[in-house]
Amino acid sequence: MVPKTEKLELTKSTSSEIDAFLDRAQTRKTGRIIFAMDATQSRQPSWDRAAHLQAEMFQAVESLGSLEVQLVFYRGFGECKASNWTSNASELRRLMLSVQCMGGLTQIGKILTNALRQTEQRSVSAVIFIGDAFEENIDEVCHKAGQLGLQGTPALMFQEGQDQVAAQAFKEIARLTNGAYCPFDDLSANALKDLLSAAAVYAVGGLEALDNMSAKGSGSLRRALPSLK
Repeated sequence: MVPKTEKLELTKSTSSEIDAFLDRAQTRKTGRIIFAMDATQSRQPSWDRAAHLQAEMFQAVESLGSLEVQLVFYRGFGECKASNWTSNASELRRLMLSVQCMGGLTQIGKILTNALRQTEQRSVSAVIFIGDAFEENIDEVCHKAGQLGLQGTPALMFQEGQDQVAAQAFKEIARLTNGAYCPFDDLSANALKDLLSAAAVYAVGGLEALDNMSAKGSGSLRRALPSLK
């Protein structure tokens, strides 16, 4: 015997509800972040920490819009790879946990070159970079940073540790791209969590969103990126 099914009554939306929905849809934005990391040998503990914390970026922007992320990393002898874009935190975590750090020199110039290529296809809200060293020609890298700045894509340079050569280079890259330089303690997971969350909010909603969230009680987000103007 075929069971009897009940007909569902569909409730029609009023015109004001539809208008409200459309207004919300129009104000929600999609941020695109290139999440770049140094994956040389000494970085494995930090890499694993970032893999577990990256979901904070997606969670931080839930009320503002959505986030698309491309993972880029360098390691070994001249190896620099970029993933496809993803809007899924679990997928990004899976990608990160599949990477093993290997010894090698920094390749920040290649990260900036990739960012420039991506901006030619579609606007990129920000480049997040996490690293602890700089071993390249500063003038060549700064030239690429200047080009990225002209495209309107800020680089948010997060330095782990206290290497002075890296600090000077990261500060200059941030300046040329109208971005931000943020040192943090390699033992502080909370500091990295705040940096990633703040970067995501900035990428989706700009400084206004970052300031609004700070005013609502998330003051640590604005403090994480104090040099953004």
